Amino acid sequence: MPRDAESDIRSLVEPDRVHRRAYSDPDIFEREIAQIFEKTWIYAGHETQVPNPGDYWQFQIGRQPLVMVRGNGDEIHVLYNRCPHRGVQVCGSRHGNGGDALTCPYHAWRFHYDGSLESVPLEAGYRDTRFAANKGDFGMKRVARVQRYRGFVFASLDPRGPDLVEWLGEARVAFDDICDRSPVGRVEVVPNCFRVIQRSNWKFFMENQLDAVHPSVTHMSTGYAAAEVERKLKRETGSQPLHYHYLSAFTTPFEKWDQLETAGYPYGHTTLGGYMGLRPSDPDTLAHEKILAQAYGEQRKEEILGRNIHHVLIYPSISVQSPLQQLRAIRPISHNRTLSEIWHFRLVGAPEAIYRRSLWYYNLVNSPATMINADDLENWQRGQFGLSSDGGDWVSFHRDYGRDTDANGELHSTNGCSELPMRAQFRAWVNYLTATE
Repeated sequence: MPRDAESDIRSLVEPDRVHRRAYSDPDIFEREIAQIFEKTWIYAGHETQVPNPGDYWQFQIGRQPLVMVRGNGDEIHVLYNRCPHRGVQVCGSRHGNGGDALTCPYHAWRFHYDGSLESVPLEAGYRDTRFAANKGDFGMKRVARVQRYRGFVFASLDPRGPDLVEWLGEARVAFDDICDRSPVGRVEVVPNCFRVIQRSNWKFFMENQLDAVHPSVTHMSTGYAAAEVERKLKRETGSQPLHYHYLSAFTTPFEKWDQLETAGYPYGHTTLGGYMGLRPSDPDTLAHEKILAQAYGEQRKEEILGRNIHHVLIYPSISVQSPLQQLRAIRPISHNRTLSEIWHFRLVGAPEAIYRRSLWYYNLVNSPATMINADDLENWQRGQFGLSSDGGDWVSFHRDYGRDTDANGELHSTNGCSELPMRAQFRAWVNYLTATE
């Protein structure tokens, strides 16, 4: 990177504030695509999205259209969705099955599931030309790296850099926690996902997920309405359904939020401790705990259910709520447009009631039809509009600045309402955008 470009990036981020250009400058956005999204590990999908040979699922990394394909057996491939003949995208549907080979709809070039060329029509016409069926140039190009962790598939367009497990580091707990809640250690995706276009920069989403101050403000009306119904049901029936608590928890006062812990890791991943109390003593929970104890033993069961996590962010693209089997992935489109995909999972071998709880949360909180999601989208859009104005140049991340502890590159807050997650993300942002290799 030219020295003046590196200096420009570094000038945008100070220890306790960030310049608005980080959100509103299209040139900065293009640099993010090239230096962050097209160089690091990005979530491709879950292996259960493609259970059968030939199953595929389209997605995008940065500007690159890709397709995740199930090969024979346990193989999963990630290919550029481009025919080497005339450039047509081979897989046209968002997901499907390619049959016995992936076939280009334009001239019927056919490819094995790993992208290698199987056959071309009129092959005699290629004799005495530079075409060679066994040359990689005539197959669907594979991405540089594909790795999985506990069934979650990541791809990187860059052959360099740490492997997936090293890169995830302590943030692996997102996937360990969600999978360990299954008595067989596995989850399966529940299709299909919600897809939402956010009229805001992608960083609004990543910062918001661990912002412990906004819920009691932004979602106050929904939280208080749910709490009122919850109290009424308690008076009338003596009990209150857990799913009302998903919404009434948004009335949690600042003081309680401030008792949580946040953490930031070297590659930009961040975590927020739990606050909702998702281990009630109702019959469904007890039945689930009994199954886990039989599978893992009592001590290990307590270790699993004793984790206190609400959110883990895998920078730069996914948010995982492991106790509720939720995952949201973002795909940036422009400096002020972001696609988000919202998924939920079933714990293999767990009682149906536990899945139903995740489904309630999926629909009540994470669905694009809920007031919770609508509240956030409205704020992010207003933020984007505000940061594109001349009303001021800096975004404040001052809350609890100077109180974080730093141990070998891991940041830990002393207050749950600290803006540590935002500062940690921008620490990584600068490192990615100024990297020379």
